[in-house]
Amino acid sequence: MFRAGVDGRWLYRRLAAVPGPGESPDEVARRISGTSADDPATVVHSTSWRHRPEGQVVLTYAVCPDPAPHLPAEELPTLDIARGKAPATPTPEQIDVVNVAGHAVRHLAFLMATDAVVCRALSRHPSIASAMEGLARELAPALQLAGNAAR
Repeated sequence: MFRAGVDGRWLYRRLAAVPGPGESPDEVARRISGTSADDPATVVHSTSWRHRPEGQVVLTYAVCPDPAPHLPAEELPTLDIARGKAPATPTPEQIDVVNVAGHAVRHLAFLMATDAVVCRALSRHPSIASAMEGLARELAPALQLAGNAAR
C-alpha cells in the first residue's frame, strides 16, 4: 500500500497472504488491503512477480492510495530497482523489499502517464498526483521511448 509523504516522498506498508481456495491473486490483494473491486479511486495493480528458490512464485501488487493511511508505514528512501547483470539475465542476485517497492511506484507512475483509468483514479488524490508528476518528470525519457515504441 502506497501513500505520498511530505515533499513527494513515498511511504509503504507491506502485507502478504496466500490465496484461499478459488481466490484469485487480485482478490487476495483487495482482501488484505481492504479495498473493494468497485472503488473508482484506488488502484490495485500487479507490478511484478519473482520466483523463490523454494519453488514459489511471489506476485507483488501495488495498492494506491493506501486505504489505511492512519497505520504505520515505512518511508521509501529511494526508488532504486534491482537489476540483473545483463539483458538476458534479468533476475538480480538480491532483491530487497525497498527494491520491489521502488519498482512498484515507478510502475504506477508509468501507468499514470499511459493508462487513462489509472490516471483518473490517482488524480483524485492531490498528494499522490503531485508526487507522481515529480516522478513522471524524472522518468520522462523512458516514457518518451515507450511512447515511440508503441507507434
